[in-house]
Amino acid sequence: MSLIHHLKRVSAVSIIALATSAALADVTVATKYGEVTVKDNATQVVTLAESALDVMSAIDVEVAGSVATRGSDTVSRYLEDKQAGIQIVGTARETNIEAVIGLRPDVILASSSLPKAQYDVLSKIAPTIVPDTTSTTPGSWKQDARLYGKAIGQSDAIEQALKAVDDRAASIKEKVDANIPADQRTAFIARWMPQGAIVMSKDLFVGSLLNQVGFKADDGGLLKPGRPHSSPLSLENLSTIDGDWLFLATLNDDGKEALDAAKKSPAFARLDVVKSNHTATVDGQVWSSTSGPLAAHVILDDIEALLEANTQ
Repeated sequence: MSLIHHLKRVSAVSIIALATSAALADVTVATKYGEVTVKDNATQVVTLAESALDVMSAIDVEVAGSVATRGSDTVSRYLEDKQAGIQIVGTARETNIEAVIGLRPDVILASSSLPKAQYDVLSKIAPTIVPDTTSTTPGSWKQDARLYGKAIGQSDAIEQALKAVDDRAASIKEKVDANIPADQRTAFIARWMPQGAIVMSKDLFVGSLLNQVGFKADDGGLLKPGRPHSSPLSLENLSTIDGDWLFLATLNDDGKEALDAAKKSPAFARLDVVKSNHTATVDGQVWSSTSGPLAAHVILDDIEALLEANTQ
C-alpha cells in the first residue's frame, strides 16, 4: 500500500470517527412539541423562562439573553450577580423575537406555557426546549430542571444541584419535626398586590418545598382547577388564609405599599397567624414567580430564618 493511499485511508477513517463522535455528542430530548436535537457545541443560550435562567445560573452556565422577571424590567434580584451583562429579550408574556434573533442562540430554553404558534417561530431560530409539564403539578420544577440540563449536556451538574437542595431540605425538616407539632404546620403563601392578596396554589414550586421540609402547604380551596393563584381577597376575607404560618410575598414597590397598608388594618391585626408572629415578608420574585435550585435555596433561607425566630 502506497503512503498516499494509506494517508487517504487514515483520513477517511478519522472523518468517520469524528462524525460518529459528534453525532453521539448531540442530544435529543422529548419536549411538549416533539423531539428536539441540540448540537453538542451549544454555548449561546437564551432562556424564555425565569426557571430556566435559574437552572443555568445554578450550574454556572452563562446565558446570553433572558426574559425579565414579573414586576421588573430586569432579571430577579437574586440572579443579578450570576448573570452580569445579560440582555433582556422580553417578558414572561411577550418575547422580542428580533432581540432573540440578534443573539444567534444555539438553544432556546422556554417555559411549559409557551404557545405552539410561538414555538413554531422560535424553533426556526434555534432548537427550542419546552417542558411537557404544568406549574401546578408537584415536583414538575425538578423535571424541568433535568430537561434543561440534559438539553445542554449538563445532566450530572443538574443532579448535583438538585441533591444539594434535597439535602438541605432534609436538614431543615429535622428542625421542623423537632420544634413544631404536626398539627400546627399549615402554611399559606399570599402574593400582595395593589388589588389585594392573592393566594398561591399549594401545588406550585414553593408549596412542594414547604411540604418537603415538613410544613403542609394550603391554598384554602380558593383556586379554580389548574390555576396558579386565586382572585384577589378583600381585607374582610383574609380570615380564609389564617393558618399556622403565612408567607407574604411582594413583587415590587406597589405590592410592598399595599402590604404595608394592609398591616395597619384591624382585619390584618386580628389574624391569629399575625398575633402569633408566624408571618414572614418574602421576595415575590422568588416565592411566587420562578423555580429552580437557586430559588429553592433562597426560599429555604427564609423558612429557616422564620423557624429560628420562633424556636429560640
